[in-house]
Amino acid sequence: MAIPIPLSLLIYLGLAGVYLLVVPIILFFYLQSRWNKVSSFERGFMYFLVFMFFPGMLLFSPFLNFRPKPREIKV
Repeated sequence: MAIPIPLSLLIYLGLAGVYLLVVPIILFFYLQSRWNKVSSFERGFMYFLVFMFFPGMLLFSPFLNFRPKPREIKV
């Protein structure tokens, strides 16, 4: 006989997954694409989002690389 899982537990697990996994990975790619093209208001909003989703950002930070891409120098 299977033990029923309460609906509230499933909701909490879903919200934790969104908070720790889904939103931070979307935020990482958004930051990578917009970092050098933003207005001051948008940059402040980016800082707020990084602060808000910091635990999830820490989970992905060892695996993602945001170093600047090498420039092509024309000679």
